[in-house]
Amino acid sequence: MKRIRITEVGPRDGLQNEKAIVPVAAKVTFVEALAAAGCSEIEVTSFVPPKWVPQLADGAEVLRSIRRVPGVTYSALVPNERGLEGALACGVDAVAVFAAASEGFSRRNTNGSIDEVFARLAPVIQAAKAAGVRVRGYLSCVIACPFDGPIAPAAVATCSARLLDLGIDELDLGDTIGAGTPESIDAMYAAVAAVVEPSATVLHLHDTRGAALGCVERALALGVRAFDASATGLGGCPYAPGAPGNLATESLVRALHAAGWETGIDADAVARAGARVRASFGAGTTPG
Repeated sequence: MKRIRITEVGPRDGLQNEKAIVPVAAKVTFVEALAAAGCSEIEVTSFVPPKWVPQLADGAEVLRSIRRVPGVTYSALVPNERGLEGALACGVDAVAVFAAASEGFSRRNTNGSIDEVFARLAPVIQAAKAAGVRVRGYLSCVIACPFDGPIAPAAVATCSARLLDLGIDELDLGDTIGAGTPESIDAMYAAVAAVVEPSATVLHLHDTRGAALGCVERALALGVRAFDASATGLGGCPYAPGAPGNLATESLVRALHAAGWETGIDADAVARAGARVRASFGAGTTPG
């Protein structure tokens, strides 16, 4: 009853936003260190075309190189059927697809309208399910969009329902630019609750304004029991101005443990793993 699921997204959502290309060996070491730290769900990479996200062009090599720990779920982000084929060939345990609750972000991030993106995702989700792979559905900009401004909670609920109708296994709600406050999280979930229970969702927060842990606290009160986070706050979205960093995994873990929740994750070990990968491309560490 007191257990919280945390998906470590640093290797994918973290490193995709860095200008430097992190060596494969450093990425492999990073993923393995996160698993050793107790992270049971790790989003390793993406199969987005390299011209769009060159930082993760080596995703297949990374997935094939890591020493896998039994019980750890290794996943990848896929934009289309070709990306899914690449991920399946590397033996992923799960995949994630992505859409947005804002037209502006949808067109900037995926070069298509919301309707066009949902049409593209349908065969990808069907193929993943046929292959027996679990599918996570990301919904970006659930609070605000860098291009369209504040997003109506009703729009988030509508897009959430559409993703669920396509057959995803879990819905991941993303505050892509870190605009969330406890009050806006409350309003968003009040709308989404008409479609799916908060306890069946994952919340993906960015800490742009230092409000992420306050949003976590409110989400917990609403019944949310699963969150995404990134070691040392690595990353953000290259197509979302104002989204410089995810919620740091070690900060989230320490806050949860202090409040009496269990995660199974060693916060200090995660922080060390994040510091090592940052050192591999000359970046400093973020306090966590």
